[in-house]
Amino acid sequence: MTMKPSSNIWIRRQQCPCGDWKCYVKYEGDDQTSVSSQLRKNETTSMPSSLDAVFMPYVGQIFKTDDDAFEYYSNFARKNGFSIRKARSTESQNLGIYRRDFVCYRSGFNQPRKKANVEHPRDRKSVRCGCDAKLYLTKEIVSGVTQWYVSQFSNVHNHELLEDDQVRLLPAYRKIQEADQERILLLSKAGFPVNRIVKVLELEKGVQPGQLPFIEKDVRNFVRTCKKTVQENDALLTEKRENDTLELLEACKAMAERDADFVYDYTTDENNKVENISWSYADSVRAYTVFGDVVTFNTTYRSITYGLLLGAWFGIDNHGKPVFLGCVLLQDESLNSFAWALQAFLRFMRGRYPQTILTDIDSNLRDAIARELPNTKHVICSWHVLSKLSSWFSLLLGSQFEDFKAEFDMLSHLEGIEEFEHQWNHFVARFGLASDKHIALLFSYRSSWPLSYIRGYFLARSMTAEFYQSLDAFLKRILCGQTCLQLFFEQVGIAADLRNQSREWLQYMHIKTCLPIEENARSIFTPYAFNVLQHEIVLSMQYATTEMANGSYIVRHYKKMDCEYLVIWVSQDEQIHCSCKEFEHSGILCRHCLRVLTMKNYFEIPEKYALFRWRLESSLVPMEDQNAQCNSDECAQAFHSLAATLLTESLFTKERFSHVQQELIRLLDHVRDMPISKDFASNTAANISET
Repeated sequence: MTMKPSSNIWIRRQQCPCGDWKCYVKYEGDDQTSVSSQLRKNETTSMPSSLDAVFMPYVGQIFKTDDDAFEYYSNFARKNGFSIRKARSTESQNLGIYRRDFVCYRSGFNQPRKKANVEHPRDRKSVRCGCDAKLYLTKEIVSGVTQWYVSQFSNVHNHELLEDDQVRLLPAYRKIQEADQERILLLSKAGFPVNRIVKVLELEKGVQPGQLPFIEKDVRNFVRTCKKTVQENDALLTEKRENDTLELLEACKAMAERDADFVYDYTTDENNKVENISWSYADSVRAYTVFGDVVTFNTTYRSITYGLLLGAWFGIDNHGKPVFLGCVLLQDESLNSFAWALQAFLRFMRGRYPQTILTDIDSNLRDAIARELPNTKHVICSWHVLSKLSSWFSLLLGSQFEDFKAEFDMLSHLEGIEEFEHQWNHFVARFGLASDKHIALLFSYRSSWPLSYIRGYFLARSMTAEFYQSLDAFLKRILCGQTCLQLFFEQVGIAADLRNQSREWLQYMHIKTCLPIEENARSIFTPYAFNVLQHEIVLSMQYATTEMANGSYIVRHYKKMDCEYLVIWVSQDEQIHCSCKEFEHSGILCRHCLRVLTMKNYFEIPEKYALFRWRLESSLVPMEDQNAQCNSDECAQAFHSLAATLLTESLFTKERFSHVQQELIRLLDHVRDMPISKDFASNTAANISET
């Protein structure tokens, strides 16, 4: 195995937050943990289909290359209980290698070796028994194209063929995949003996003892072979890390000279070597002034080339998209390292603290936040919790795991703290997890992840699946294919530059209720925020209100009468509060408050409840076609009239309807592929007026 790094490989943090070295996290849907290896398929995943499609080779069979032939014959051999090896090859001056011989692994006889001058020499028994099974290839050139054909083939063996559970143990098929190699080296470095490494891998993969695709001897040989290589390359890696981190520091200094608003900071160790380094951009600092209320600190990835943990800060903008705020590279995951990272970030952001910070589960990070951001609410991202459930409980619970997941999801969305803790105890008892360390870990963090505890924390919808997917896509863009830290720095700079962000088009926002308050919301909010609020406005019409003596209201759904919310209205200050705390949670009014406001004859959203962070004017990148909404209304009226006529005409016969439906689908696909013209808004009104 070559240990020299040809590229900077980023992997997801695999160490479990429970702190047990034997425990690591494998993320659902992420079989390849290395971002750089996303394009490479795991060899084992393609093996079954290729085996199923292999038939017995025959004389005259043609292959494009000799490697294709070897792979085909090897798959045939595995399916039939033996393995093959490459024997002799024949070469000529004109054709190069023009013949290849592949034979059964038991072909020929072992030549007697000269015994070593030792007291007790090992007398190894050879597996070779003169088997004559073989496949010979010959090269030919047909119409200028090189190909290989089977010139001889025999499938006659003079030994017993193996069953499937035995053939997998032949040396030719015992392979340690890249992900397993990384895990073996990590455990070996931590001091695990080989037999314990094998047991840990069996537990992690959920296989019975002896069912790994390699045996203990292979692991021992791999560790022994790598030891010397690791020792040799440790010096090279150390030198590369020092040089590349120094280059990164120089790149930061050069950027600061070109851009006075670029900020960076770093620490050095006792040998004056760069230890931790953090930086941010002018656009990021400007974005923080508007969208710094809620910050996500993502520490998912680390570089195995440099041994560095990547921490990236993100906000959520008024379009629900992640906005990059800064990043840090840390040598370790200690309390002091995280504390320094948070201090540097606050300096970059001119001392302004976020209201809420979202992170993964990490005890050192939690303690650092408590120390450096004492007034900031700390929330554990729900997707980080959910992504660990499979590793923690799927093997333990077996067929019960799906029920476990469904009940866990229900628990995490309960609104009352007392109800959560009561239901949690029943939940743990039902699945027999009272002594499980991961259940204990989740419960110890309960003030940071269940909805019942964080309902009153301001999150600005940064825990939605759409935001997480956008954030993960951003990270994968900047982590793919860098060969050094300086290139990584340049890639981050490109991604963070707002000039490279695609502009949001002011999509048409259709009115659904004709309520004046909806029309007002459409004129001030971004499409993203308006769609969320509009959903609440539509649902508010399904609620009944009952006024209480103190001027507050009980709001109930017209069907679900057991579910009620208390809305407090203070007319003097135009203040409205709901027991569901949706506004405190997302910054967007809930259906219950909207129902009371509508009943109070409010035709506009009160100013204090139309947060600037969700308004059109808070956009970091100018919106396209800011004046297009009024023209879009005229477009909508024209299309509604045309569509009504088309529907009436198409309903006369089944043939008409089918034809219209097919043509509309075709037309829609065609329109979606058309480029968007920037002068659309200015021409639309004129075009409509002429018709």
